[in-house]
This record gives sequence, structure tokens and C-alpha cells, in this order.
Amino acid sequence: MRIALGQLPVSPDPAVNLTRVRAALDDAARGGASLAVFPEATQARFGTDLLAVAEPLDGPFGAGLAGAARDAGVALVAGVFEPAPDGRVYNTAVGYDAAGQRVAAYRKIHLFDSLGETESKVVAPGSAPVLADLAGLRVGMLTCYDIRFPELARSLVAQGADLLVVPAAWAAGLFKEEHWVTLVRARAIENTVWVAAAGQVPDLESPRTRAPTGIGRSMLVDPMGTVRLDLGPFPGVAVGEVDTALTAKIRDALPCLEHRREDVFGPAVGRTS
Repeated sequence: MRIALGQLPVSPDPAVNLTRVRAALDDAARGGASLAVFPEATQARFGTDLLAVAEPLDGPFGAGLAGAARDAGVALVAGVFEPAPDGRVYNTAVGYDAAGQRVAAYRKIHLFDSLGETESKVVAPGSAPVLADLAGLRVGMLTCYDIRFPELARSLVAQGADLLVVPAAWAAGLFKEEHWVTLVRARAIENTVWVAAAGQVPDLESPRTRAPTGIGRSMLVDPMGTVRLDLGPFPGVAVGEVDTALTAKIRDALPCLEHRREDVFGPAVGRTS
């Protein structure tokens, strides 16, 4: 299966961002992709009034994503904001199949209350891991800061994920880029699973929004930790191959998932057998 990483600049204006998603999906379709992964907060960049832009998942932006997927014939995962019952918003990764049907909505579990930021002031946490069937694969969802929590990735793989997708808006900072690259590769290596991570880059088209929103470095990493795609710091769309036959071959040679000591540590969260 071919997968696209859509490394986008994100505007405060959802309409602008939807136009960018559509253009990126056209590029993905031309590259033969069946699935495209877009950044966290694709709907509107952080620093926007998220309470004002948040809408139900069947609202205008969600309908626009559904239509874009259907028109391009490419499934997608992207980050949006939906109202939460306590007056905050959920930071949600939504998945649409190639027919434009929403098949998943993952509310970010781990909120970025670190390094001087307090995401929880505006964002309410989710409470459940989510998998979805997209483009013929079982896809597990993480969002940005979730990548620092290996138990979430492990629970998704224990439930059968073939691919982990990670929409992100990973901010710059001391050692932050090294952390990002290391963590994305680590989640692939320790779970012998494909990882597709898509990040934001600054919106240089708008003078009002040139402050950095993400470092980019969108990556596709194979189950041995080899980086198959790395988009660096600039906007773009790249397409790569996710080969589940390779996953099986690697797991046959390196069966670390089978070597888990459940008698010592208990079963992975989500494991049913």
C-alpha cells in the first residue's frame, strides 16, 4: 500500500487549510497513494482561538475533509478540534476512507503540559486508544506528544495495528528535533511496525502567522527503524510504500513481540489473548 505524508503549513483559517489538504490529496493520488496523513491541528494552527473554530465532526470542516477524500479517492487522517462537554475542545485525529466515510475519531490522550506549554487549559484529554481500517490496513492513531508514551503504541500493536499514524505539530526547542526523530523510530523498532508521522511547518505565505508551528520532519519508518521518507523542514507531499510482507519477515527474524514476559509484566493493554 502506498501512503502519502502531507507536510503542510497551517493557517488560522480553516478554509485555507482545507484548500491545502485538497491540493495535497491531488498530489497523493498522482503518486498512487491509498492513504494520506496530515498534521495535528490541520483545521487551524495552535495560537488560533480554538474554542471559536471547534465544531462537531460532521460540521463544515469535517464535511470538507470527507469530500476531499471522496473526490481524490484517497483515505486520509488529519487533526481537527471538536467541542468538549466541559467548555474546552478535543484535539481529535479523524480518519476518512476513500469513499469519504468517517471511520475513526481519536481524541488525544496525552496533553502537552510541558516545556512552558499548557495544552490542557484549552484541550480536554481523550481516554481511549483507537484503531481503524483504512486503505486495507489496521491503523492505530497517536497525536504528537503521544509519541513519548510507548504504552499507547504497544497497546495499538497488541490489538493488531499494521501501521501507526502520528499527526503532529512538534514545536522547535532544545533537543526537540532529536527527540522527535528518535521517538518515531523507537516506536517502530520496539513494536516492529510501520510508523507514518506527519508534521506542520511554518506558514510563510501569511506574514501574520510566520511564527513556527512545527519543525516538519514528517517521516515514514519501517519496522526495522529505517527511515524511508523524511520531508525535512519545508512543505511538501511525499509518497512511500508500506509493505506488510516485510513486517512479517522482520517479525519472523526478530520476534520480540512474542518474547514479551507477560508472566512478569502482565499483558499489553488492549491485548485480548
